[in-house]
Amino acid sequence: MVESFGVDAVAYVVGGRADPTDDYWGGTRSIIRIDGDRFNVDSTAGLEDFSHLEIVFRFHLTDPSDLHLGARRPRNNPDWPEVGIFGHRNMRRINWLGVSRCKLIEVNGLDLLVEDLDAVDGTPVLDIKPWFSEFGPRGKVRQAKWSTTMLQDYFSPSR
Repeated sequence: MVESFGVDAVAYVVGGRADPTDDYWGGTRSIIRIDGDRFNVDSTAGLEDFSHLEIVFRFHLTDPSDLHLGARRPRNNPDWPEVGIFGHRNMRRINWLGVSRCKLIEVNGLDLLVEDLDAVDGTPVLDIKPWFSEFGPRGKVRQAKWSTTMLQDYFSPSR
């Protein structure tokens, strides 16, 4: 069964990076600018009490013809195993949705200054959620060894 539905952006990323890259997102600052035509400053009330946000966004720069539903090697690295679309987190996804956890630096009306958001200038933001530590993983976490190697510089400072 396939269900289709529409989703509207609630905000857009302003500033930060212009182009998506694989690594060195650490220290990248940008603004999540909430749509002032639909929301007022009451929509951000209480948000300043949180250190981190979870952002749902659309990979708007992805070429729709560059969709890989089957297995492939992450970053085309021959040393890493082939994994399916649901076995990694890249932008080549059926709905082009990304999820990122970032630091909330400041709330200024409808502008949220954030750090370490791995979305580029102009990215449509579909939802903004404060991060609750209780929603983090429970129990021991495991992940594929290749992913640890691949992401070793992901949040390193920009070069």
